[in-house]
Amino acid sequence: MKKLAFLVVLVISFSSCNNIEKKESEAKKAKKSEFRFGYKLDDYNVIQDTIKNGESFGVILDRHHVLYPQISDIATSVKEVFDVTKVKAGKPYTILTSKDSIQKAQVFIYKHGNGKATVLDFKDSIITVKLHQKPIKIVEKIATGVINYNLSVTMDSLGLKPNLTWEVADIYAWTLDFYRLQKGDSFKIVYEEKFIDDTIHAGYGKIKSAVFKHNGKKLYAFRFLTDSIKGKAEYYNELGNMLRSQFLKAPIKFQYRISSRYNLNRRIALYGNIARPHKGTDFAANYGTPIIATASGTVLESAMKGGNGNYVKIKHNSTYTTQYLHMSKRKVKVGKYVRQGDVIGWVGMTGNTSGPHVCYRFWKFGQQVDPLREKLPTAQPIDQSVKPRFLKFIGPLKYQLDNKKMPARKPDNITETIAKK
Repeated sequence: MKKLAFLVVLVISFSSCNNIEKKESEAKKAKKSEFRFGYKLDDYNVIQDTIKNGESFGVILDRHHVLYPQISDIATSVKEVFDVTKVKAGKPYTILTSKDSIQKAQVFIYKHGNGKATVLDFKDSIITVKLHQKPIKIVEKIATGVINYNLSVTMDSLGLKPNLTWEVADIYAWTLDFYRLQKGDSFKIVYEEKFIDDTIHAGYGKIKSAVFKHNGKKLYAFRFLTDSIKGKAEYYNELGNMLRSQFLKAPIKFQYRISSRYNLNRRIALYGNIARPHKGTDFAANYGTPIIATASGTVLESAMKGGNGNYVKIKHNSTYTTQYLHMSKRKVKVGKYVRQGDVIGWVGMTGNTSGPHVCYRFWKFGQQVDPLREKLPTAQPIDQSVKPRFLKFIGPLKYQLDNKKMPARKPDNITETIAKK
């Protein structure tokens, strides 16, 4: 009887062990292996760390059992893609090592930020380097706001980053004087924002459309690709007229004031209050504010001279030339071709000046004129053959801008719409 009971217990125990082993085996199968940067992490020991001050690529790999001759080979092999001498303190990295007792490094992953990383693989005799980018999700968003002080302050109050503000300023640089925005003016912008892992901001995409309500008028901007071969999009108003002009309205993007206009009869205190023509327009701004070329052209002069101080002069074509005075520092040299919007120097107080500003001078056929009174050339409107396609394209975009009531003297707010895939 005792023998029978022992056999029963033995069978039950064996069956239980089999069930446990079976469950463990099933659990292992159910557990999915984790892959990152194209590697199955189960095959390695994973070490994550941050580069410390004074640490170099060589020091890090040496600590993980890679000999210096191999480190030198790695650095030489990948230098065209990744300069290992320029790794920065504070940047995170991941090392994948062998799972044996030595735990020698086999893969080094340097994380640049915004989901970008450089992957160095040296586990075999062939050393490889590749750039890795995490998938980016693009979300369409709508920002609406009311101007209480200026554009940048309002955009900042909406939680929007400065580079989006600068992009908006670029789009409207030819049609809207941001210095003349009034309290109560309002805007609506439809734009794209990029995210990694759904929550990490990875920059902005396109501004698809926008409208500013200023002085009772609506100023529209629609991004439209007229030529798919060239692949360059421009911004147009609702009539198909391009917003971009040959010249910008000012040599400073925004946050400036016109402290002195072109005036041939102006009396200047600095010169004893005698009548002395002022053939420029003074744009006052903070010291160090970037000064930009108002149109594309070639630098004729870049020098430090007398009352002009540091200045740059640009020839745009046979008709127009511009000059920018009193810079703290010049960025361009004679003969350099600059594009519209390029930074050519910074606001300063060099030469004859009582405060930080840029004196903007404008020549037409060799005569200095007032650029604020000139009817400057504009870019060509959309070709009539393309216009029907354009009007059909902007239809839903204009509806989107028009059919939610524009805010009027209300607190700044922001709304979000997830892009439809």
